[in-house]
Amino acid sequence: MRLFGAGRPDHPMADPKAARRILEELPAQDLKALEELAHWHESASTVEGFRAEERAQRLAMIDEAAQPRLRKLAREYLRAARVQQNLLWTRIHEYWHQAAQAYARAIGPKPLSELVAGALRALGQQIKWQQLRYGPIDAAVWELMNRIFAQAEAQGAGAGKPEFLKAALFSASAMDNRLPQEIELAERLIDALAPAFALAKSPAPELPYWIDLGRAMAPARGKQPPQPAPGLRYIGPGAALGTLQSLIKGLEKGGPVPPELKLGDCDAETLLGVVRHLAAHWASAPPERRHKRHSMTSRARVVHGFDSVLEACGGATDSLDFGKGPPAKWVVENVSAGGFGALAPQANIDWLKVGALVAAWPEGAPGWMVGAVRRVNKISPQEIRVGVETLSRAPALSHFVLRNAGETEGVLLSAAAGSGDAAIVLRAGVYVRGENLEATIGGRQHVYLPQGVAERGDDYEIVRFKEMVRES
Repeated sequence: MRLFGAGRPDHPMADPKAARRILEELPAQDLKALEELAHWHESASTVEGFRAEERAQRLAMIDEAAQPRLRKLAREYLRAARVQQNLLWTRIHEYWHQAAQAYARAIGPKPLSELVAGALRALGQQIKWQQLRYGPIDAAVWELMNRIFAQAEAQGAGAGKPEFLKAALFSASAMDNRLPQEIELAERLIDALAPAFALAKSPAPELPYWIDLGRAMAPARGKQPPQPAPGLRYIGPGAALGTLQSLIKGLEKGGPVPPELKLGDCDAETLLGVVRHLAAHWASAPPERRHKRHSMTSRARVVHGFDSVLEACGGATDSLDFGKGPPAKWVVENVSAGGFGALAPQANIDWLKVGALVAAWPEGAPGWMVGAVRRVNKISPQEIRVGVETLSRAPALSHFVLRNAGETEGVLLSAAAGSGDAAIVLRAGVYVRGENLEATIGGRQHVYLPQGVAERGDDYEIVRFKEMVRES
């Protein structure tokens, strides 16, 4: 080809028409096509002979062919079973890894804006997909992201700035306590708001985060100012914070989701929770904790899932064989009135995600407590940092009667004495909206009048009730 092709590189995509034909003949199966596209990224970025503009064009063509497949597979990922999720995640993350490396290799001494934007977008997607599994976030991704942006900034290649700020604000938004569907929605919202984000070399109250482009680090928000460095940059939401605050007011009044945000078919209640979360983390002052945390080191036995929680509340100890195996042993690092933080081993813990129902028996406690996982952060391949909200310190296994479902077991969560309020954990799918529950407790007939579902998980629902005691 070098003899007869006017100096073209020895590559199947050297000719634009040939490249288009290759991309049109990709396998119909999306995962297989994505695997081939990742291969084409690698080969088109490493072969010698392409001019910078030609290489950028071929990489863009490959990326364009991948986008509809990536969107479809991302939707499948959110509703797939765990085994299928693992395969989807691996192929999607590998594509973005190869795309990022391809764009990064193609960036020369005078970086083309489209190559910089492509590299930063792909690196941002790697961070997003690592976060969907609650980490760990690869520091090498941020090292490359910061280096590319610093080089582009120095050379005046401004096209990469929006992509860099999208990744920065996404990373700064504490996604470790969001469900995967909420993480996906937050990313789409960030994408819509990115043109308003702000970046500066000097600190300001409206720029709450900082990053050092000379380090392998994600944006940070510390009480103490960072040490001076040439690569120090300050980041904030800019006018996007005002947009979020206006959106919150509109959604609270029952208004529609603004079509200009291009969020697709999303639930307004879910969106409101995501918007409130982003607004809280983008504000000049960080969100305050509701309860003061106290550091400590102890251990706790932990079981998960509705059936195991039922067993625990029925008096089970770790000498019994729980349906999902014996209790795991976590190291408790801190406690508060609202819950506890712990380190959990990575082994056999695929179930661990935000919203998972757990029962825990900390050392020194009189018995099992019931809680829900609120934060998951995989800090290494061996350990996960977990935050658990306490739902009840004195849960009680109870038998309830429903008119249409007969008798069912549930967990009565403790409530303020004399308040008349109660919350009950039931198996998912058992509760019928608007139906009363009845139970005989201590020889007295209790009637529970439904007030609404407070929370739903994979295998449970927590329903709020007004409790009445029927006099005999």
